[in-house]
Amino acid sequence: MPGKPSESEEEYMAKMEYERLKKIEEEKHKKLAGEEKKRLEELHFMRCPKCGMELIAIDYKGIEVDKCSECEGIWLDAGELEAVSKLEKSGIDKLFSVFSRE
Repeated sequence: MPGKPSESEEEYMAKMEYERLKKIEEEKHKKLAGEEKKRLEELHFMRCPKCGMELIAIDYKGIEVDKCSECEGIWLDAGELEAVSKLEKSGIDKLFSVFSRE
């Protein structure tokens, strides 16, 4: 009976799966006609990926954080998660306090 994969094996497998799925999506994007792609971008721009409602963008220390006006999900664009991870814990607490319900 095989043992549980190590953390590095799990990381490798997750990365390989991501790369495989990314390649599939890139092929789909190549097939989309320019007009259809533009229509989809306009339809989805600043909309919540979960519920489709409008996103509210807040700039915090140069990081643009998008929060859904309905389900209150918080969304980050490419590179923003890395920027948030470099904040001190107090900075992260202050970032999320911007969105807290009071």
